Amino acid sequence: MEKILIVDDDREIAMLISDALSDEGYECVLAFDGESALSSVREHPGLSLILLDIMLPDIDGLEILRGIRNEVSCPILFVTAKNRTFDAMLGFEMGADDYIAKPFVVEELVARVKAHLRREKRSLLKKDSAITVGSIKINPESYEVTLNGKAVELSAREFQLLWYLCENAGKVLSREQIFNAVWGTDFMDIGTVAVNIKNLRGKIDRENRYIKTVWGVGYKLVRYSENEDEH
Repeated sequence: MEKILIVDDDREIAMLISDALSDEGYECVLAFDGESALSSVREHPGLSLILLDIMLPDIDGLEILRGIRNEVSCPILFVTAKNRTFDAMLGFEMGADDYIAKPFVVEELVARVKAHLRREKRSLLKKDSAITVGSIKINPESYEVTLNGKAVELSAREFQLLWYLCENAGKVLSREQIFNAVWGTDFMDIGTVAVNIKNLRGKIDRENRYIKTVWGVGYKLVRYSENEDEH
């Protein structure tokens, strides 16, 4: 059974979300403050998804995200009433996968959760073998990425973005193509493509060898860096 962590200091909202997701067959874990959220992540390995409020009484959601992003690869969705544009972009920079503003329609939240979980499953089932591009190796079964043989920690969305780029290595992909393939039409902010490209470069391509910007078009991942022998 897929397990979802719900972090919100408003117990009524947390219970409302929990009841709705439990009715859909998900197991829900509740945390009402930052410390409990961090404890729950440690106590429940293998979480399928996390719904995270930003405004918490002790540790805010952004600090929690910063603390757990390297420990969990599952989708993390912010659920908060704060200003959407500012928090969404900052959250995406730090590894969040989506943003749901309060007040929300419960059915929409459930649909968004289902969409993320479906996309996660499709990403894992799509291929059964690793891809190697230059010094980068990506294993879809274990969600592991290595650069020059050293492990690199990516969020679920960063991994899916890298996988899509590697599957289409050598092709120029528009932001719209990338957005629809990795996030899907259920999500609203196409600007998250550029944010996640920036995050990927910071983790696996600081010298700009592999992920190239094609100005006015989009991005492409080259099979070999300019300094590597293709043979």
